[in-house]
Amino acid sequence: MGPGAAAAEIRNAVRDCLADLRAGALVLAACSGGADSLAMAAALAFVAPRAGLRAGGVTVDHGLQPGSAERAAGVARLLGTLGLDPVRSVAAAVPGGPGPEAAARNARYLSLETVASRCGAAAVLLGHTLDDQAETVLLGLARGSGGRSLAGMPARRGRYRRPLLGVRRATTSAACAELGLVPWQDPHNSDVRYARARVRHQALPALEAALGPGVAEALARTASQLRSDAEYLDQLAFAESGQLRGDCSDPAGLDGGWLRALPAPIRTRVLREAAVMAGCPPGALAAAHVDRLDALVTSWHGQRWVDLPGGVRARRRDGKVWFTSTEPGPERYARPAGERGPSEATRAAGAGETGRTSAGSLQNAKSPHDTMPGRPEGGESVG
Repeated sequence: MGPGAAAAEIRNAVRDCLADLRAGALVLAACSGGADSLAMAAALAFVAPRAGLRAGGVTVDHGLQPGSAERAAGVARLLGTLGLDPVRSVAAAVPGGPGPEAAARNARYLSLETVASRCGAAAVLLGHTLDDQAETVLLGLARGSGGRSLAGMPARRGRYRRPLLGVRRATTSAACAELGLVPWQDPHNSDVRYARARVRHQALPALEAALGPGVAEALARTASQLRSDAEYLDQLAFAESGQLRGDCSDPAGLDGGWLRALPAPIRTRVLREAAVMAGCPPGALAAAHVDRLDALVTSWHGQRWVDLPGGVRARRRDGKVWFTSTEPGPERYARPAGERGPSEATRAAGAGETGRTSAGSLQNAKSPHDTMPGRPEGGESVG
């Protein structure tokens, strides 16, 4: 007997996602045990051997809930029964402080990258769905984060792939039921203390009630349409940042004249990347922060500084824009962990180090789209 319609839809999505991989490549499914990632892992276990690929799994224990270690071990066993091999269960160190959602997400992706590198995985599949994409776009709109948020999460970035961005969350639940799989229900997903849970259970249903069905699909479609434009502008900004010059023996600010000559969409992206490299959490940088940074370049009237999330302060001095930490330490850019590239690597690694580097760090880093998954803000914990 073949799979039901839901399981078949997910298998087809996973199959299409893996079509370009060479025979024998290892693909890991990042799985929390929730319906989205569990249905995806089951589909990978079915599709991979038929495509000449190896299929493994990884689950991440954030240690944030009682019994999380036992649950992660149970998920790992379940992945093994699906036929995935290798399977890894890893504990992520989640720092305390504000922003628990972002902290857990950063720790999760750092753990995934570590496992993927050690296993030699060609691809890591993430279980974000169309609903997650719609929520991400709506959250970005509410924060005034600009085109970057409207573009949502990428279907592919480096080794990370999201095969289910065209699949509804209801379909993953139906697929689990068809396959006899019992997913874990993460209580955080229904806890309205978290912004994403409020969007999921309050904001989107209210929009559907007011505007009619199809709001989630429209938001996800908007993200898809704008992503190529946003990524092209990001690449132009990264190319411009490669023109930075400075004495590498000392921290170097961004030249105000050079910044002022850039087109506004490029200049604001360069400033944003510089702020992230200095330690600003990418998800916490709103359009208002970037506007104030831009004012240091385009309408400076002696204002002293701009305070940014993550304990970072930007100021203009001697015709340059400098980034400093509000904690004791030198003016600096924070080197992204492992030199993975500006915003996406620091998102994965947490915030960035406080070690001193020059503006050449921005010049020498890899493209922000080379490695890490980008806006990993899906509703379900993918690890």
